[in-house]
Amino acid sequence: MSVIVDAPRIEHHREPLGIGERMPRLSWRVASAPSGWRQASYSVEVDRGGEVTTYVIDSGEQVLVAWPAEPLRSREIVSVRISVRGEDGAWSAASAPTSLEAGLLEHSDWVARPVGATRNENPMSDQRRPSLVRRGFDVREGLVRARLYATAHGVYEAELNGRRVGDDTLSPGWTVYGKRLRYYTYDVTDLVGRGANAIGAWLGDGWYRGRLGWRGGFRNLYGDDQSFLGQLELTYADGSREIVATDHSWRSAPSPILSSGIYDGEDYDAREELTGWSAPGYDDSAWEGVQERHRDPATLVAPTAPPVRSTEEVHPIAVLTGPSGSRILDFGQNLVGRVRIRVSGEAGTTVSLRTAEVMQDGEIYTRPLRAARSTDNYTLAGGEVEQWEPRFTFHGFRYVEVTGWPGDLDADAASGALVARVYHTDLERTGWFESSDPALNRLHENVRWGMRGNFVDIPTDCPQRDERIGWTGDIQVFGPTASTLYDVSGMLSGWLQDLAIEQLPDGTVPWYVPVIPADKAWTPMRPGAAWGDVATLLPWTLYDRFGDVGVLEAQWDSAHRWVDLLERLAGPSRLWDTGFQLGDWLDPAAPPDDPADALTDRYLVATAYFAKSARTVARMAEVLGLADERAHYDALADEVVAAFEAAYVNADGTMTSDAQTAYALGLQFDLITDPVKRDAAATRLADLVHAAGNRIATGFVGTPLVSDALSSGGQVPAAYDLLLERECPSWLYQVEQGATTVWERWDSLLPDGTVNPGQMTSFNHYALGAVADWMHRVIGGLAPDAPGYRRIRFAPRPGGGLTSASARQLTAYGEAAISWRIEDGELHVEATVPVGTEAVLDLVGADEETLAPGSHTRVVPLPAGVAPVSAALPA
Repeated sequence: MSVIVDAPRIEHHREPLGIGERMPRLSWRVASAPSGWRQASYSVEVDRGGEVTTYVIDSGEQVLVAWPAEPLRSREIVSVRISVRGEDGAWSAASAPTSLEAGLLEHSDWVARPVGATRNENPMSDQRRPSLVRRGFDVREGLVRARLYATAHGVYEAELNGRRVGDDTLSPGWTVYGKRLRYYTYDVTDLVGRGANAIGAWLGDGWYRGRLGWRGGFRNLYGDDQSFLGQLELTYADGSREIVATDHSWRSAPSPILSSGIYDGEDYDAREELTGWSAPGYDDSAWEGVQERHRDPATLVAPTAPPVRSTEEVHPIAVLTGPSGSRILDFGQNLVGRVRIRVSGEAGTTVSLRTAEVMQDGEIYTRPLRAARSTDNYTLAGGEVEQWEPRFTFHGFRYVEVTGWPGDLDADAASGALVARVYHTDLERTGWFESSDPALNRLHENVRWGMRGNFVDIPTDCPQRDERIGWTGDIQVFGPTASTLYDVSGMLSGWLQDLAIEQLPDGTVPWYVPVIPADKAWTPMRPGAAWGDVATLLPWTLYDRFGDVGVLEAQWDSAHRWVDLLERLAGPSRLWDTGFQLGDWLDPAAPPDDPADALTDRYLVATAYFAKSARTVARMAEVLGLADERAHYDALADEVVAAFEAAYVNADGTMTSDAQTAYALGLQFDLITDPVKRDAAATRLADLVHAAGNRIATGFVGTPLVSDALSSGGQVPAAYDLLLERECPSWLYQVEQGATTVWERWDSLLPDGTVNPGQMTSFNHYALGAVADWMHRVIGGLAPDAPGYRRIRFAPRPGGGLTSASARQLTAYGEAAISWRIEDGELHVEATVPVGTEAVLDLVGADEETLAPGSHTRVVPLPAGVAPVSAALPA
């Protein structure tokens, strides 16, 4: 078998166009190699405009290796190919090339200025009419390349010669705009022609100046202007370059979008359309001029992740009629996106699309949306069939109430005239799981759909109500699951940059990033356990799952400043037992109006996280070669663990908070050091699970940990009992209630079918779906055993009556996979190890063994106590 190398990957980019790294790291996969083959060296062939240089490095590394050549220059296009040499001395053929292109890397590269309408756009309401901006330009003969570099104060969609530029939406996304405003690079060579041309952009408020927050929210948080910043660069065969940039020469006009908001939806009047406005030859003499605004070019940054795109279309499964006569589309899936319509009718007819996640009493139920209008209105121009989809909003919904439809809604829905388009950051999927239980498979899909809907440029808490912000505690607990299901490395490392910017000088980490004003519970910012610990635990998760030392380097200052703050707050006692804490948020035992009033002492939670973060920072220091810092934070962690044990662990291994979350923290964070006490704690945890009827008794903090605490503590049957319970509260209760995403509250929908009366009642919250990572690692049996899956651990633990399960993981080295099934009292296991890695196979009742790259099959006696059922459990 010959050695075959895939085309290299550039940093974490799916599309390395307009990248911001001057010396981008390289990764590659060896698609196939002979048995026993190992990489000893690699060769990087760098083609810079026909000048080819080859760099040979003696190393077995193949993930995020250093750029070997001179730094990239702005706009530079480079082709890279990889060859590898095995320990046998033979070189592979070169990989297919990867072409990468640098963005605008110098501040002086920017000549464009933000431009927008001259009319007053600063009322404190949501009824501000967006603008269009445009200008014409000429292109001479000999054009070889055209690039548009674009961003906005607000959100934008660009057009060239009447055609849409790119397929991204809601760009440039949401960052800490004053410090970091993303720009996107588009290859528009095919959209530009010789002679007369035109460029323009649609504009919307977006997060920049639109309403953000609850209880009415806030507007104009980042500025009161709505502006487009575009720099179109035309490169000719003679090497010359012309720039068409936004400046005072552009023109503006009111858009047919009458109003647009993230929470409220979009109102569009097709009668106001300006046909051909972005095409050459359009007469814009009646348009107004533009106003130039300010943007420091030093704040313009290239993206580290893919943009938001439509990744799927979902058709309605039913058209319902409510008791009031309302007509409602059921899309069969709680999703995030927008509805596209094709419609014909009389001019002036308005079609309204009002969205909701759930129904009650036969009608859509919008109370959980709070003050989000979540309605799109389209007024027809009349005549031929019109197609429309909102541009600058998104909704979380399963149901859409349609009013004003001028045709036969049933027939039109069946023909595809109304389609839900799913939008989220266009991440590469990396994790798959399946089992013999359809309900578990549905739970896994619910977790995945919930993640997709809440990864809309930033990791949000919910996608439907007047909130949709980047709560730090949610992504802290969900980070491992997110990193299993999708390649979130670029997206979350970019978000962590904003976290570091928003972090206070004393080390306090905000409750949510980017920061927006809120009520007195959240403003001014105060340090809180589990939420603030995202500064330490999320970078470590990204390192563990993707092998990225760079994220540890970038976040080191942020991480250790958080722990330094906790050290000061705890003082000599090493117990963080003061201040405002959310504790085990949304413990099902907490009263609906006080979700922080959990069974577990909130200061036990705080001290546990203090210990975990201190230990994690010590591990970060070790990876970064910071010996003194490692020693300091290891010693600090030891002191906190000792204080925790003395304060919260009884002599018999029980805990002062005799609650599941307390034991889960003590076990999973290694805060109970005595083996006898650990066994006793694990046993007590299992007893508590069974005493609760296997129903959930944990909130945001305990839920991601309790299954691992049970299975790693020798209580695998109890972990399955907890997972497979169907009474409320439980994961499968939600499935049996028809959930297609994970809910914010365990009982967001009550057993009687009514919606929980609490003000926080989202039907799409990913935090409690963190169990999916445990499903991959323990049921499927696939986990990283070294950063980036350089070593893989296959350790399935069958149980719960399951007869089969499988997990697949697309790692930086290639696909790792395991499947198992039970037949005739034996456990049959098949495992695949990608080239460049090794695996540990850990089966109950058999000796551990190391697996080389390739496919492996094993058959072992069924572990004692594992009794499969004859058929899959009911869904």
